[in-house]
Amino acid sequence: MTHFGKWMGAAAVGGLVVAGSLAGAAGPAVATTAATPVTVVEKLTGPDAPNNTWGRWDIKGTDLGIMWDDGNGKVLMAFGDTFGNAWTGPGGGSGHNGNWRSNVLVRSSDRDLSDGMLFESAPQAPMGIAKELIPSRKINGDEMTTIPTAGIAVGKRQYMGFMSVKQWGEPGYWDTNYAGIAYSDDDGENWTVSDTRWDNTPAGDHPFQMQAYARKGGDIYVFGTQNGRNGPASVARVPERKLLDKSAYRYWDGHRWSKDEADAVPIVEAPVSELSVQYDAYSKRFLLMTLSGEDIVLRTAKNPQGPWSAPQTVASSADYPGLYGGYFHPWSEAGEIYFAMSQWSPYNVYLMRMQVDPDGRIVNPNLVSNPSFERADAIGDGTGGTWACTPNCGIDTAPASSFSGDHNAFVRYNTGWRNIWQDVTVQPNTSYRLTGWVRTSVNSDAGFFGARTTEGNVVSEAHFVSLGPWTKLTVDFESGPLSTVQVFAGVWTNSGDIWLQVDDVAVIRQ
Repeated sequence: MTHFGKWMGAAAVGGLVVAGSLAGAAGPAVATTAATPVTVVEKLTGPDAPNNTWGRWDIKGTDLGIMWDDGNGKVLMAFGDTFGNAWTGPGGGSGHNGNWRSNVLVRSSDRDLSDGMLFESAPQAPMGIAKELIPSRKINGDEMTTIPTAGIAVGKRQYMGFMSVKQWGEPGYWDTNYAGIAYSDDDGENWTVSDTRWDNTPAGDHPFQMQAYARKGGDIYVFGTQNGRNGPASVARVPERKLLDKSAYRYWDGHRWSKDEADAVPIVEAPVSELSVQYDAYSKRFLLMTLSGEDIVLRTAKNPQGPWSAPQTVASSADYPGLYGGYFHPWSEAGEIYFAMSQWSPYNVYLMRMQVDPDGRIVNPNLVSNPSFERADAIGDGTGGTWACTPNCGIDTAPASSFSGDHNAFVRYNTGWRNIWQDVTVQPNTSYRLTGWVRTSVNSDAGFFGARTTEGNVVSEAHFVSLGPWTKLTVDFESGPLSTVQVFAGVWTNSGDIWLQVDDVAVIRQ
């Protein structure tokens, strides 16, 4: 999806009207002041992404990342509106040479998600770029684009739910023509659009215009929302072998499963959008992730029709402005949950991680306050959730310079030790993992990232020299007798004008 333009409203770039975007949510935010418990594992798409999606398949700007198990040892991941070499960002859209595709797909067999998700292949056009799978007319007011919203495998056949977008409106609003299903019998290489579809109503309030799939037993539960980001969620069920047979669908009417589509009632109150649902064997619950207002939230239920729990904040827009589209990785297990999150700036997709306990409650959050430097532009003294630094230093606010979102921290000088730090509360005698993204000037030759006491004694650290692209650094440490540690990133600047930037810092209990 081009979520902020689409999701943010249609945009005209270089004379070409392109998709809007899913970002730019409307409706009340859920606990925007709450700390974001999740951590960034990896940037999956675009410039500086280890998968090099730009160089390999001309996926420079894209969003969403709907994932499902293909039943043959791989995860398929479908993206929304995708732009190539001419894309400059931030946000979706590009000029006439932007190589706009309404949807693309990649494949992965990587089971160790702790260090990211490796993409191994993509369905390609003859020139080698990732090809559009479900075509669209790309005519505003007719059919602007076709956006994947769900995927599932039944036997050797792959199914992908999508919405046909008629036009993008104001942020958080768009009109759909219908929701449809495409299928593939060659592991996602080629797709056929079936005749199975849910036409939108003239009022634009059909409850299944954006769908999500969750399997339990031999049934597929089809969760749906209206077009836009301001309606409730409903649910239907269908035997997995009859996914294309609309007569086999049964809709939850508040008491029972009804044959009549018009009987469907809300199971989660508005606003709900960009649903991802899966049954989690660890907590023995359905997990439902959605954009609600300006945040991504999680609800849980023992049955697909509910009752659903109160929302828990997964990722706050205060830390990741312009976030949307939280989609579960199907191989999450033992309470360790991985999902794809999009950001309008820089209009790319990130792999995120969180943990839940056996009751489905989010646990073991990131202990760093303001981890992405988005909540405040001012530098403090390093206590009370603030960051401190040695001059010349501060918060960069130029979107092009950040790893995620709009901000990152920096230090820069030509002599002496320059660093940025924060005091973090920890439990004594506990193992922790510190992560963060760092990059430096080319002449950097003595950089350090780690944890130390408040008196400055190093507990554990990583040493680095020149880091060109954003690079993830990981430091494991034991807290010993400490109840507070200082996490820091710094560089000796005795070899000329040297700078360091840091973003998305996390401390998680091991």
